Amino acid sequence: MDKKFFKTLFLRMFFIAFGCLIAAFALECVLIPRDVIDGGIVGISIMASYLTKLPLGLFLIVLNLPFIVMALQKFGKMFVFLMFYGVILLAVFSELFLETGWVFTQDTLIAAIFGGVILGTGVGFVLKSNASLDGTEIMAIKLAKKYPFSVGEIVMFFNIFIFIVAGFVYGADKAMYSAITYFIAYRAIDLVIQGLNEAKSVFIMSPKYDEIGKEIMKNLDKSVTYLSAEGGYSGAKQKMVYCVITKIEIPKIKETVSAIDPTAFIAIENVHEVDGKRYKKSH
Repeated sequence: MDKKFFKTLFLRMFFIAFGCLIAAFALECVLIPRDVIDGGIVGISIMASYLTKLPLGLFLIVLNLPFIVMALQKFGKMFVFLMFYGVILLAVFSELFLETGWVFTQDTLIAAIFGGVILGTGVGFVLKSNASLDGTEIMAIKLAKKYPFSVGEIVMFFNIFIFIVAGFVYGADKAMYSAITYFIAYRAIDLVIQGLNEAKSVFIMSPKYDEIGKEIMKNLDKSVTYLSAEGGYSGAKQKMVYCVITKIEIPKIKETVSAIDPTAFIAIENVHEVDGKRYKKSH
């Protein structure tokens, strides 16, 4: 274990604590006062706290414990340590914000929208630090091995069930507001993890691949890779240009390629994470 390891660990723990602080504020000062919940274990914990009048932090810890143990085999000791650390902090911060009695708004719709944004931002910081505050996906990964459903489908089914239960606990209106919060939080998480400069991968098929590649490197200052390809119908072998750009550079690369070969085939896909000195240098 060297200085780099401890520096990385410190930064992760710092951003996990920061994310938990934001998430706890969203829960206790924005969502819960208006009877709006999140999905997953957090949502179950909120309802259990509401029905039993016991502290929310208690349920956050107790209900997540089985999944923290389950994660040990799949994700390793470091992930389990950071997840446990995050869950404990979320529980503590939630109780601290509860004691303040702060209420962000009396309007349920505003609470659902801004609560989702704030909660998703906090959870995003935690996830970006290689930790988690909710055992739902860990459970889904486990179940996906036994049943013919994907992890995403299992998480969706689980959350639909939670919002149906919320309809009985708080009423149908509050359950629908909660669904809005969950959707907004989900998008906010993506924004924090991926960043504003969402990366795109670009594949370009053209006989003029060399000229196109050189023009992209010159005009967009992007590194390109030439991949070998073969036509499915024609069987003709040719090169394909591959590069990674940002969303705002899409029109420019289309214009560059079209000026050289108007018939070129361009495929653009989302990239969830990009790392590398060459990419970062141009941003």
